[in-house]
This record gives sequence, structure tokens and C-alpha cells, in this order.
Amino acid sequence: MRFQHGNRDEPEINLIPFIDILLVILIFLMLTTTFSQTTALQVNLPVAQAELPPQTPREVVVSVAADGRYAVNNRVLEQTGVEALVAALNSAPRAADTVLVIQADAAASHQSVIDVMDAARQVGLVQITFATQRDGRR
Repeated sequence: MRFQHGNRDEPEINLIPFIDILLVILIFLMLTTTFSQTTALQVNLPVAQAELPPQTPREVVVSVAADGRYAVNNRVLEQTGVEALVAALNSAPRAADTVLVIQADAAASHQSVIDVMDAARQVGLVQITFATQRDGRR
């Protein structure tokens, strides 16, 4: 038997796939890492003993009856018209982010609901929503 003692090929480790995998992992870690934001100065704010400000209502509710009468925050208006609504909405307590909730009867005319929306625009209430009730057939 003849054995070769010379020309032996040493096994090599191919590093290119290893480097590719490491680059993919590095990119993944860079994209998913969140960096904490540190402030330049440590500031200890003073503590104040103050009363809480009074809570301002966050919504003004306008009810529209089937016959065209209006109520603002459960206070029935004597007159029906945009001017009366504007006066009542101006006198209603509200904050800057107050929402106007319109509770219109299903039989109320569209014009009376549009009058409420017009009065809200004149007063400056821009967030408007409509109240509905759940369907009882479920």
C-alpha cells in the first residue's frame, strides 16, 4: 500500500457566508434598537402647593325636539332660531377643547340640525358629534 506523505490539502473555513450573516444581524440590530434620550442638564423642579383648577365642562349638549324646539345643557330655549342658539351657546360654560353633542330627534327637520351647526360655527365650537341610541332589535 502506498500512502501519500506529502501534498496534503488543509481544510479551509470559508468566511464570506459568516461575514454576510453578521452584516445582516448588524443591520437588524441597528434598525430595532431604540436609543434613550438623555438630557444635558439634570433639573430638579420646585414643588408647588396649589389647588386644582375647577373642572370645566368638556361637552355642551344641544337637544333638538321633533317640533323644532332647542335645549342647551337641559335648559329649554324660549325662542327658536340661530340667534337664540348663539346666545345660549355663548352663555354655556366651555373650555377650549369642548365638544358639541347634538341630540336630535329622529323626526326633527334637517334644517333645525343645520341651524345648531351654524350657531356652533358662529360661537367657535368646531368639534361636533351626534348622539345616537343603540338599535333595540339585537
